[in-house]
Amino acid sequence: MPQLSRLTAPFLARPRWTALLLGALAACGFQPLALWPLTLLAFAGLIELTARARTAKDAALIGWFFGVAHFSLGNNWIATAFTYQANMPAWLGGIAVVLLSLYLAVYPLLAVLGAWLLARRSEAALLPGLAACWIVTEWLRAWVFTGFAWNPLSMVLLGSFDTPGLAGLARWTGTYGLSGLVVIFAGMIRTWPAMARYAGPERRLHVWAPAIAVALVVTLAMEMPRADLGQARGTLPFTLVQPDVRQEDLNDPRQWEDQFLKTASYTVPERRGARRLVLWPESGVPDYLRDGYPPHLYRETTYMADAGQARRRIGRVIGPGSLLLTGAIDLEFEGRRAVAARNVITAIDERGTIRGSYAKAHLVPYGEYLPMRWLLEPLGASRLVAGTLDFLPGPGARTLDFGPWGKAGMQLCYEIVFSGEVADRAHRPDYIFNPTNDGWFGTWGPPQHLAQARMRAIEEGLPVLRATTTGISAVIDADGIVRQHVPSYVARRLDGLVPPADAPTLFARLGNMLPLAWAVFLLVLSVIALKRARR
Repeated sequence: MPQLSRLTAPFLARPRWTALLLGALAACGFQPLALWPLTLLAFAGLIELTARARTAKDAALIGWFFGVAHFSLGNNWIATAFTYQANMPAWLGGIAVVLLSLYLAVYPLLAVLGAWLLARRSEAALLPGLAACWIVTEWLRAWVFTGFAWNPLSMVLLGSFDTPGLAGLARWTGTYGLSGLVVIFAGMIRTWPAMARYAGPERRLHVWAPAIAVALVVTLAMEMPRADLGQARGTLPFTLVQPDVRQEDLNDPRQWEDQFLKTASYTVPERRGARRLVLWPESGVPDYLRDGYPPHLYRETTYMADAGQARRRIGRVIGPGSLLLTGAIDLEFEGRRAVAARNVITAIDERGTIRGSYAKAHLVPYGEYLPMRWLLEPLGASRLVAGTLDFLPGPGARTLDFGPWGKAGMQLCYEIVFSGEVADRAHRPDYIFNPTNDGWFGTWGPPQHLAQARMRAIEEGLPVLRATTTGISAVIDADGIVRQHVPSYVARRLDGLVPPADAPTLFARLGNMLPLAWAVFLLVLSVIALKRARR
């Protein structure tokens, strides 16, 4: 132990720079690295730094430095998005990541400061206090200023494709409650070396035995696959298409017809007339599918003369007995002038009839709309997504009943990351369809995006079917296990049966009241520790 003290002393002497290093290490637990032990060790270090902070300012800066590095590394995929547009220099992408992280780091700052204030009179209150504060601040991060819920801490507990890992507990804790459990695990790591130091040589093995047992249990829970990984039970056949349309080609009008034909070629039914659900990604159709737009708009997309012709062509592609769910764009008009757009999922049957649609509710700032356009546009800022029309939000989670094709919940791309907001609780769906375009997410974004879709499946007890332009497309069962998938940059179709839904989970019934209840429980434990310290 003296050797360990000599090693850590230089880091403890520079707490802010050490917090910066620990924040980056903690982000290594997210996909695609998935080095979750590093996250636990990094948070153990953060707890130690918090305990040693002498003033509220020191504690706040430790949390803020930790957050800046944590979010800068974890969200590095945002910089890649700037390489797929020409209105702003690509080097702004790295600056944008750091600027976003300077704001997001406010939430770890608040969590660490809150825990430090609770623990001033008793260090015993620090661990439950930090766990509670982390839960609350992650929940706040998910909705303040429209929210940025990407990579909550609990994502490090998600196992490989064939096991949910400890993330299976999210049914009873919610995503944010599970983040509190990560903090608790990290606190245990911090506590045991100190216990061993004061236990003496004769009792040191007894002190370390619980730590070894916990480490083994966590490791086994993270890695042990579920036994029944064959074809999921179900009654609704599906065909899910990943066309591998690259982001650099997606918005080129000269390639739209070829892109449609490529997607169509992977859609041909194996048996004519058989009932099935067909799933295409976001940006799956270059045509406008609504009637009533000016004729020139249809000519600008593909070779279709009008929306009816485009829909009937789609009906012939999917064939009798099929229902297609695809990403598309709808326009909003004032007179004959398009003034806005909606990112939608449109359902089309074999006759080319629109059977329903869903408009994306959680839009991406700077991606689908430009905040404060009156100020930023004159300064040279623009959206990352092609086009000048801002997108309008839809009303939120909906369930569309398609009869023999089941009750579909809809979540378009990025909005699948918002815990507690993906399913209509009054009209529970049979499955959630999540079309997305991950082509501009770099190499880190798609696996992180898929991981968060898996967490929604676990929380809600619902299967999630993910169709992407470039990958990773996946069929996720109600336990968060990936039954089938298509890797990035591969064109392929998946056929099978939609996995069945489980009974509504505790989280499905209570939503984010559940993790907030866990936060209150942990705060109560912290207060009890304070009262005992005063005796």
